[in-house]
Parts: sequence; structure tokens; C-alpha cells
Amino acid sequence: MFTGSTKLPPTKTPQPERLDEVYAALRRVVFAVFCNIYIGSLQVEELYDAYCIQRRLRDGASKMVAAFNSATGSKEARESLSEANKGYRECTEHMCSLESEIESQMGEFHVKMKGLAGFARLCAGDQYEVLMRYGRQRWRLRGRVEVSNKQMWDSEEYIFLPLVTELLSIKVTELKSLANHVVVGSVSCEMLDLFCPLPQTLAVDINDLGTVKLNLEVTWRLVKPHLSLSIVFVMRGFLITFIDRLV
Repeated sequence: MFTGSTKLPPTKTPQPERLDEVYAALRRVVFAVFCNIYIGSLQVEELYDAYCIQRRLRDGASKMVAAFNSATGSKEARESLSEANKGYRECTEHMCSLESEIESQMGEFHVKMKGLAGFARLCAGDQYEVLMRYGRQRWRLRGRVEVSNKQMWDSEEYIFLPLVTELLSIKVTELKSLANHVVVGSVSCEMLDLFCPLPQTLAVDINDLGTVKLNLEVTWRLVKPHLSLSIVFVMRGFLITFIDRLV
């Protein structure tokens, strides 16, 4: 009677030298990543601090303008009013410039089309157009409902650059014929909650009754050419402590 031979697994030998090399490589990468995040957060903080200073100066100039407008029309009052107006305009220009600089540090919104949901509202053969406006940025896409209820769209993803003041406007239109288009609904969406480190799936009510929804997946990414990491606002103290431990 033959018995099968059982091979013992090879004895594992520690590789301390190799582990030292791997650890050093990982530490360099992690250090570089967090340094870039930290530097980016500092840039935004510096811009915001400068913005707050200009806002206070602008508020002060506005009060001076109001005060000199109510003063007597002497030559000194007119000169002071002219200087106050000049200061107000300069602060306004600086604030607008700083807003643009902050926008350049706000990353990107990667938006993926996941289709329309309409319960019995969507039928095979229906064609729709979705138009999204975000400031001067526009994404127009058209889709069709197949017999299998699968939706085919001519575009699936778009990148929006975050803006300080704008809302995302969404309009859905049913394309019945060349001359007959029916607006299903339109809505405006706040973008602040989309600054999130993980992808978010959104179901946006397009009409008042909520019978038609637009499904989107939105991912916010920090624009760094060597980073594929999505982050949200990072606390400076945590980063300093973490980096100190790596050094």
C-alpha cells in the first residue's frame, strides 16, 4: 500500500534588509504625499487670510464712503470721498482676484452619468437630453432608452472646475421629435457637500413630484499631477505630527 508523500512548506526566512528597503520607499512616498497636501492647505489658508484682510478693508472703506456722503460738500469732504471710493474699488478688485486664485486650488469635480430613473415614466425608445451648466462650463449629453431598459448615452464623464459662487444647474428635456421637445424639469444644486474624499452617488429630483431622477456619481479630486489621492480639508496639526514621526 502506497502512501502519498506530504511536502512541508518551505521554511520562511526573515528578510530584514529587504524590509528596510521597502519601508524606506514607502516612507518616502507617504512623506511626499502628505507634504504636498500640507503645502496645498497652507496655500489656501494664506489666500483666505489675505481675502479676509481685504474684506475688512473694503467694509471700512464702505463705511467711510457712507460717512463722507452724508457730510457737508466741502472740498476736503469731496477729496476724502474720492479716496474712500478708490480704496473701495481697489479692495473689490483684490477680493475678486483672490477668489480666482482660491478657485485654482480647489481641485476638480469628476462627474459620471449613471442614467435617469423614472419608474413608469421611462419607456423604450424615449430619447432625452441632459444639460448641466456650472458657471461658463457646460456638459450636454443625449441618451436613449433601449428595449432592454438599458440607457445609452453619448457621453459618460465630464470634469467641472469648482467655483466659489455658482450652483450647478441641471435641465432634462425629452426629445419627442425634431420640432417637439418637452422639458421634463430643471433644478439647481449646491456643490459644497461634494467636497468629499470618497465618490458620492447622487439621485437628483428633476421634477417637482420627484418621479424623474438623474443619477450621478461625483468624485472630488485634488489637482496634483503626482497624486491620485482624493482628500478633504486636512488639519494642520495632524499633518505636522504625522510628518514629524516620519522624519
